[in-house]
Parts: sequence; C-alpha cells; structure tokens
Amino acid sequence: MISIRSPQQLGDALRAARKQLGLTQPQLALAAGVGVRFIVDLEAGKPTLRLENVLRVIDALGGEVQLSGLPSVAADDQREGADHAA
Repeated sequence: MISIRSPQQLGDALRAARKQLGLTQPQLALAAGVGVRFIVDLEAGKPTLRLENVLRVIDALGGEVQLSGLPSVAADDQREGADHAA
C-alpha cells in the first residue's frame, strides 16, 4: 500500500500502475469509461478532477481506495450519509 497526500502523488502512482500493467492511456481510458484527456490530466496531478471518474480509473487498474487514520464509520452512519446524497 502506498500513501497519497497530493494529486501529483496520485497521478504518479496511477501512471506507474498503468505502465506496470502494460496499458496505454487510451486503453486505460476505454477500460475505465473515461476520456483520454481525463487520464492525461489525472496522471499530471490536476487537482480538480471528478472523484467518480478517479475511482473508475483506480478500479480499472485493479486498485481500491482505503482510508486510514480516520474514525470508523458505523453502518447507521453510512446509511444516513446515503440519505443526504439523494
């Protein structure tokens, strides 16, 4: 597991993962359902990208996001958060 503390670090980590898997930017974009420009911006560390699409790219690379150092969230709190999103 790696520690990410900036958009640039995230971009660098995702670029390295993409290259390790032997994928081009267009191939990753297709697999994640995003545009090539999005992949370019993400790997460049652009800080204003849509989180939903960032998560799609991470998933397409076989990764997942884990948060550490935060209080645990109870199941009731998770349902309450979903209610607020509607």
